[in-house]
Amino acid sequence: MKICLFFVFLLYLVSSIHAYQVSHDGRAITINGERRILLSGSIHYPRSTPEMWPDLIKKSKEGGLDAIETYVFWNAHEPSRREYDFSGNLDVIRFLKTIQDEGLYAVLRIGPYVCAEWNYGGFPVWLHNMPGIELRTANGVYMNEMENFTKLIVDMVKQEKLFASQGGPIILAQIENEFGNVQEAYGDAGKAYIQWCSNMAQSLNVGVPWIMCQQSDAPQPMINTCNGYYCDEFTPNNPNSPKMWTENWTGWFKNWGGKDPLRTTEDLAYSVARFYQTGGTFQNYYMYHGGTNFGRTSGGPYITTTYDYNAPLDEFGNLAQPKYGHLKELHDVLHSMEKILTSGSVNNTNLGNSVAVTMYSLDGESSCFFSNANETTDATISYKNVNYNVPAWSVTILPDCITEVYNTAKVNTQTSIMVKKSNDAENEPISLQWSWRPEVIDDAIILGRGQSSVHELLDQKVVNDTSDYLWYMTTVYINKTDPIWSDDMKLRVNASGHVLHAYVNGQYLGSDWATYGIFNYIFEEKVKLNPGKNYISLLSATVGLKNYGPHFDTIQSGILGPVEIIGKIGDESIIKDLSSHKWSYTVGLKGINNKLFDENPKYNTRKWDSHDVPINRMTWYKTTFKAPLGNAPVVVDMQGLGKGTAWVNGQSIGRYWPSYLAEGSCSLDPCDYRGPYSADKCTSKCGEPTQRWYHVPRSFLSSDENTLVLFEEFGGNPSLVNFQTIEVGMACGSAYENKTMELSCNGRPISAIRFANFGETEGSCGSFGKGSCSSEQDVVSVVEKECVGKEKCLVQASESVFGTTNCGNNDKRLIVEAVC
Repeated sequence: MKICLFFVFLLYLVSSIHAYQVSHDGRAITINGERRILLSGSIHYPRSTPEMWPDLIKKSKEGGLDAIETYVFWNAHEPSRREYDFSGNLDVIRFLKTIQDEGLYAVLRIGPYVCAEWNYGGFPVWLHNMPGIELRTANGVYMNEMENFTKLIVDMVKQEKLFASQGGPIILAQIENEFGNVQEAYGDAGKAYIQWCSNMAQSLNVGVPWIMCQQSDAPQPMINTCNGYYCDEFTPNNPNSPKMWTENWTGWFKNWGGKDPLRTTEDLAYSVARFYQTGGTFQNYYMYHGGTNFGRTSGGPYITTTYDYNAPLDEFGNLAQPKYGHLKELHDVLHSMEKILTSGSVNNTNLGNSVAVTMYSLDGESSCFFSNANETTDATISYKNVNYNVPAWSVTILPDCITEVYNTAKVNTQTSIMVKKSNDAENEPISLQWSWRPEVIDDAIILGRGQSSVHELLDQKVVNDTSDYLWYMTTVYINKTDPIWSDDMKLRVNASGHVLHAYVNGQYLGSDWATYGIFNYIFEEKVKLNPGKNYISLLSATVGLKNYGPHFDTIQSGILGPVEIIGKIGDESIIKDLSSHKWSYTVGLKGINNKLFDENPKYNTRKWDSHDVPINRMTWYKTTFKAPLGNAPVVVDMQGLGKGTAWVNGQSIGRYWPSYLAEGSCSLDPCDYRGPYSADKCTSKCGEPTQRWYHVPRSFLSSDENTLVLFEEFGGNPSLVNFQTIEVGMACGSAYENKTMELSCNGRPISAIRFANFGETEGSCGSFGKGSCSSEQDVVSVVEKECVGKEKCLVQASESVFGTTNCGNNDKRLIVEAVC
């Protein structure tokens, strides 16, 4: 008995040694007695693949991060009530263990509402259809379901001992998400709901602090946190809560019809430096890797398949330079000051004109931040008899209050220009041989014989979002004596669904669709009806369900009505409302329901036809291809197609819509990083396809023959489709004087130096030219000697290497343009 008790005690000691004690005060998060500032980045496990996770997390660590933050996606894990899926890229436990294996911490944002531009904000649509339910409020039906899922996740994590209190990587957990942004619309029930969320979360005894983002009235001991482009002015609602920033938006998402957003490297670094200058403790990049909305996961509606988000790691996992490298340098500097930032005394001096000095002091040592929030004017700060130039909208960091080690506007990291290279394994697109099958609209659809029928128009969410597609079908009897009968009749449909295809008596009438941010529109087309019975079949297609806003879950999708026949006789219009007619409904399309995209279709009773491949109509296309050589990320170019869905070897790579061009106007002027960022600043690619290239993870491909299947909804031409790889095509190095320039082609040799100058340089990567001054030596030959033929090289930017310049006291930089 004593021996048994001894071993129990020994096991307790071992578990206690490995457990992390996580606590906090107003200045720091403390982990096992060590006061920390923490830098984190969001990576969403369903937006990549398990094969990508180790590389993404390794690069995050190498980029200077301490933690990885992720949401948990309720609708992905519980697509049907009490039926769960944690397979493949939904294996959240495997993802958390991968973080642990790399020695990083984790922040688990259970929500379970997530927003995230994810379909329906992460809610399963079956929730919406439960009797008596109201979402995100003090509603018993909803709270029971939310608590059930939250407990499920917590229990799974506890079982694997992944909370820090158990020795795991998870140091923080989140309940709810950005509710404070919409709480007013829910009144007192919303306040009661937030208190319930807090109580429920605490009752789960996870042993780490809970956070609530954008929740200024978060009940104690919840820590309220900030989301946004800038959070330096944020103050927690409790003086004992650390200043935390759960979402620093590294860019912005894209919508169909939207332009390419860009948040500059300088501005992002500025926001981070300002946050830590003003007492920040924890900062998370949303996103650090954005990834891909595979399948039907994108929300919005109208969010694109790419979720690149202009993040430091691009959609495919490549380093997005210079953002990745410039932030890494910032992280290194901040970590070097961790002790003084978390424990030192703080002195702030306002110098006027948006210029400030902040000094942290501890044990006779000091560290300084010089900030210049002026949007146009550089500042000269005289400090301890030394003048420091601080560019507009920048922060200079001096770890010893003497030496400038980092400035947010002075980028000493290369810019990588990514290029797409053709598939060397075969001659595409010529080699792609296409076969096809029609999307059959059978008699049941034409004659309105659906799976169910009611005398009303239904919200498309009634089918639990099992498909993008829902047929609405009805009949209308009209004879020539009917008051609306005329030679000028129209079908008018009030729709929201978000695409509509109309058929009358089996004949295609027309299509229409909404635009981003518009939730209903009117379809109206001339129609020729027959005397007697007429069949109206309307195909509604959703493009992701709304994911944000007060009561977003109640916004209808599908055909709202009214649906009307309008007859015009002279100046008089006579309307026949069909909304209360008997409507029949059929979910999905034949080809999707029969899984024509699968390698072994269940109902493949008809062969694919390889002759006379049609274009510009609703069609299924199939081809085979060889995987591109090497290990560079793979994309498929969908140029020439309309709208639809694509599968590679039976796995969905998401919706495509290259025919939807980016709307609006884009400035041709260089992007100015100075001044507050918004999603409309620094946009590009107006008039081009919103998304032309689509990610095909290497893990989807086999070394032998691969199959691509397309469902083309609008009608397009597949003849231009081809597979390509994404690689660094050009690397433009940059280093200010006395800094070291690092140049890399990401594992490939540097083949040539196209331009090099030490002094003043004009232009941008790909179009550099010498400015008003430069060094006396041939800079190109010096850099060629150091770099050509190497995968990576280091060159000191100094006159000792390149000789004297005629630049005087002006800033000098080494600029190099290399070909990979």
